[in-house]
Amino acid sequence: MRRVKAAELRPHPKNWRTHPPAQEDAMRGILAEIGYADALVARELPDGSLELIDGHLRAEITPDAEVPVLVLDLDEQEAAKLLALHDPLAGLAEADEQALAGLLADVETDSEALQAVLDQMSAEYGGPGTEKGGVGTEEEPPDGSPPEVPIPEAFQVVVECRDEAQQRSLFERLTAEGLKCRLLTL
Repeated sequence: MRRVKAAELRPHPKNWRTHPPAQEDAMRGILAEIGYADALVARELPDGSLELIDGHLRAEITPDAEVPVLVLDLDEQEAAKLLALHDPLAGLAEADEQALAGLLADVETDSEALQAVLDQMSAEYGGPGTEKGGVGTEEEPPDGSPPEVPIPEAFQVVVECRDEAQQRSLFERLTAEGLKCRLLTL
């Protein structure tokens, strides 16, 4: 995790998400009322710069802010996969309408843009008999359980280092031995 001036983050050249004015207004509203509540996601390029994977809108509307950035050790193909799937995977979640109605009853905002989002959520999920929106309409197995998703087995070792120099040295030694390694800084 690093704090980086948002203007220094490079947008991903394959970013496929666009941000309509209503979303931009709502994002400004939540940043004004709450601040940054989630890190942007980026990868480090060979020249040391950071390329965004998630958080393009937040970086665009707060270019002078020092923002939290989760820096992942991803190659170009892995970054493209995450860029393609990050938001759609979040969109597969479904709403518990009763829990959401209770939550919405407790949320207040001074932002017209945020209130519009809350009103839309309430209309979409709030009342009995309303149809759920979103993705994830795949047919479930007859017993009602969620479909099985195969996850390949992976064996990993996590080593805590005293500093970045030791981390780099260990990374270089292990990759020289032919092991597939990733750098992670928390």
